[in-house]
Amino acid sequence: MSFDARIAQLGITLPDAPAPAANYVPYVQSGKLLFVSGQIAAGPEGLIRGRLGEDMDAAAGAAAARACGLALIAQARAALGSLDRIARVVKLTGFVNSTPDFTDQPEVVNGCSDLMVEVFGDAGRHARAAVSAAALPRGVAVEVEAIFEIA
Repeated sequence: MSFDARIAQLGITLPDAPAPAANYVPYVQSGKLLFVSGQIAAGPEGLIRGRLGEDMDAAAGAAAARACGLALIAQARAALGSLDRIARVVKLTGFVNSTPDFTDQPEVVNGCSDLMVEVFGDAGRHARAAVSAAALPRGVAVEVEAIFEIA
């Protein structure tokens, strides 16, 4: 089954690929790799703001990370025209707006990682970093960037 068909089968609606908020491009293709700029947490109601360990728990953070993942996939589709050009998800780097004593960054970024495996199957398994940040753009809870291999 194609990845585009899998998205439809799962009932996932991708957002429009977000426009850059500053002086950068949303993605760059270099050889067989597609680098997608960090996507901040946003949903139908707007930005998902908060700080893990202060006013958000890990489950809410994971939902925010999933929203980042949807935006990453939307950017990949915009770059490539079809998700079926993706050979695999190579790496995710997740940044979690969290207090100094919050240590569940891996569980938060799993929201994005789980989505990649849900959509791309074994090709969605990836290397990853999940790090804490004292603050993120616009006060969002999570930001995730990705590297995809192009078939």
